Amino acid sequence: MKWITKLTRRSAVTCAALAVASFATLAGAQAADKVKVGVFPVTSGLPYFVALERGYFKDAGIDAEMVRLIGGPALVSAMITNSIDVAANLVTIEGMNANLKKPGLVNYVSINSQNKKYKMETIVVRKGFKAKKIGDLKGAKIMSAPGPANMVMARAVLAANGLKKGDYQLDQLAMPQHVTAMKAGTYDAGYTLEPAVTIMENQGSAKALEAGVIATYILGDDDAEAWVAGTALTGEFLNKRPDVAKRFTQAWARALADIGKDPSVRKHLVKNTFTPEAIAPTVPLVNFTMVKDMSAQDKAEFQQFIDFVVDNKVISGKIDVTEYMKVF
Repeated sequence: MKWITKLTRRSAVTCAALAVASFATLAGAQAADKVKVGVFPVTSGLPYFVALERGYFKDAGIDAEMVRLIGGPALVSAMITNSIDVAANLVTIEGMNANLKKPGLVNYVSINSQNKKYKMETIVVRKGFKAKKIGDLKGAKIMSAPGPANMVMARAVLAANGLKKGDYQLDQLAMPQHVTAMKAGTYDAGYTLEPAVTIMENQGSAKALEAGVIATYILGDDDAEAWVAGTALTGEFLNKRPDVAKRFTQAWARALADIGKDPSVRKHLVKNTFTPEAIAPTVPLVNFTMVKDMSAQDKAEFQQFIDFVVDNKVISGKIDVTEYMKVF
């Protein structure tokens, strides 16, 4: 009977241990905080997929849910209605404009810069269209990445190269259609974004005339950092769930650290964006930077970019960008 008693006691201990483990697992599962993230599925959305697929959100107790949204207006609208807590890659023009209308709505925790080294926005021309420089696009039918901010930048770059309104036709076009439109010859040229540029060049349907045009023509320096888009948290998310927002931001920072040192992160683009596997290893990336790591010069160039937009009446009032840069 003693061995039965020992066995019974051992079973009880085992069951208790399993119960504790099960409770801990359940508690851990319950502790994961849901965060809805709006993602525009281009290369600048990479940090979200790195953080998700490498388990950084999970480590931080975050249950991240992606809401796929195309362009800045859709992201801002979702933030206003609290349909999302975070915009993964929101154009800063549209973010700051939203803050004028609803102060504190958009708060950047990381910002991406782009220029000729960190390529994103690029003027391309289709195969067979005779243009060696942007100024040669007079009379061209031009497509643009969607959203007011992209259209404004496209017009500003064209104007800086001597092209007036009426010298060309400019239409906004959804990003998934850019490659096929250029291949079909629907447009002569385009103000487009990566990875579409690399795909077009690999296909031979188009060539890049000039990349990094915002730094060159808006900031006046090829090497300037054009802080054009970034990751922003809603004011409500920050105010009502500050600890969750902090943990989310820490997971995001881990993803940015990986992007800065590990070229293999590009594999996360393949199934999540419009990036084919063949070009993923070499597709250009923007300069992903946490707000806490931005230098004084970085902040000055960010302010310069937004001031340009204000001066051109795209944004209706002056704005201090540092008011909407959040550091934990």
